[in-house]
Amino acid sequence: MKILLFGATGMVGQRIAAELAARGHEVTGVSRSGPVKGDVRDADTLGRGHDAVICAIAPPRDGSEPEGPFLDAHRALIDGVRAAGVRRLVVVGGAGGLEVAPGVDLVDTPGFPEMYKKEALAQRSALGLYREVDDLDWTYVSPAAEIAPGERTGHFRVGGDQLLADAEGNSRISAEDYAIAIADEVEKGEHPRRRITVAY
Repeated sequence: MKILLFGATGMVGQRIAAELAARGHEVTGVSRSGPVKGDVRDADTLGRGHDAVICAIAPPRDGSEPEGPFLDAHRALIDGVRAAGVRRLVVVGGAGGLEVAPGVDLVDTPGFPEMYKKEALAQRSALGLYREVDDLDWTYVSPAAEIAPGERTGHFRVGGDQLLADAEGNSRISAEDYAIAIADEVEKGEHPRRRITVAY
């Protein structure tokens, strides 16, 4: 497949690019500082001729900008992917919008870290944008509550809108295994127009 990857130089983006390349796909990595310079607002021109687009951008973790620009970027991405004639769009999402109880999201729980709150709320709002899109085969992939560089095991669980945790209550995934989940979704397209999550 020919795949366009936005946010290719980030912690997650680098691992997605490596996973896809190892599977023999042709990956065009786009970032503000990489070999192909640009951002999601260039999806119209850069996306043409690709089989799928992956978005691995994230809002500033420190909340240094309001939610609006992040949502505007996703609106531009959606419009650009449409204009480019690409139907398959996979989005690296956040865990804060996952349910921990009926009607209660992780970001709304008392112990949620304040430093991640604005980022989590922006990601949850972005998911809301995608849920209004019915003409693209998008998938929003939430990681576990904890994601960090680690081991590539190839073993993890796939869920839906609820936070996945192990028997001790830990919710985690390595960035390497998360990249596997993204690559699997791009290849197989098993969860169109919905959010999924992955965790051990």
